[in-house]
Amino acid sequence: QVFWIKRFWLKLPAMSAVMSADLLKNVTTEEASLEQFHDRKPAENTGGDDFRNYENSARQDIVQKTYETMHRNQTVEFVQKQRAEWLKFDKGEFTVMEMIDILDSLVDDSDPDVDLPNSIHDFQTAERLREKWPDHDWLHLVGLLHDCGKVLACPEVAGDKVLPQWAVVGDTFPVGCAPSDDIVFGVKSFEGNPDIMHPVYGTHYGMYEPNCGVTNLMLSWGHDEYMYWVLKENGCTIPEEGLNIIRFHSCYPWHNKRAYSHFETPEDLKMLEWVREFQTFDLYSKGDAIPDIKVLKPYYQSLLDKYNVGGKLRW
Repeated sequence: QVFWIKRFWLKLPAMSAVMSADLLKNVTTEEASLEQFHDRKPAENTGGDDFRNYENSARQDIVQKTYETMHRNQTVEFVQKQRAEWLKFDKGEFTVMEMIDILDSLVDDSDPDVDLPNSIHDFQTAERLREKWPDHDWLHLVGLLHDCGKVLACPEVAGDKVLPQWAVVGDTFPVGCAPSDDIVFGVKSFEGNPDIMHPVYGTHYGMYEPNCGVTNLMLSWGHDEYMYWVLKENGCTIPEEGLNIIRFHSCYPWHNKRAYSHFETPEDLKMLEWVREFQTFDLYSKGDAIPDIKVLKPYYQSLLDKYNVGGKLRW
């Protein structure tokens, strides 16, 4: 049975319309692309390593353990149970800023690039987007919100339903079909996952149809999917392309390695441009200086208010 999620069609603005004139002085409309903005990439992360080093980083042991546990346990059945539990939105009412404060206590066990609290990374990403896309304030807010779903691992929110980090953080991938070897640590890391031996879930197309649409895939459960639906549930008015950035920014096998392209529609390719653009800011901001969060909060609270998520939300 194919798992269908309501499809939201994206309308990506023409690139010549969204780029600032000064960056396009010597670039024709045909030559212009999102790549024009990728001019500031630190060479190292906060630990002095290359970015996304999954071979011998300073955090290798905890990162590898997190992914291997994830890949053994993220099954169709597990994801269905988590969706049933968490998409009830009955864990309490909190503001976004309250959730960001809670994330001060969380260090992402899947991330080889940084061992700082996740709240700092949220503001780093948002500020880098604000610098490069000054006229797209919804994108600044996406930078702030993109990892807020990691409160799934925080007892202050989850209570006795708190999830281990392998069910919250890290790169996501579709369940219900064969894993791609482009997933971090490869297909070998899925040994012990019962779905890989399933007569349907273990096949190339699995429980889906060709070109069914990436938005119709059931992704491994984690902070991306949860935060997307939190915002939808609470009437957030960020454009759908921004909400889909939140939903797919961790799906590196798709947006970075181009795995699972056999499920794509033409509309997915439009979404892909925005997700890949965001990914560079998300990744490379981890080498930035720690921002003054107290000074920044009023600006981002104004954006939360503008996009209808400034008060208490249901989580």
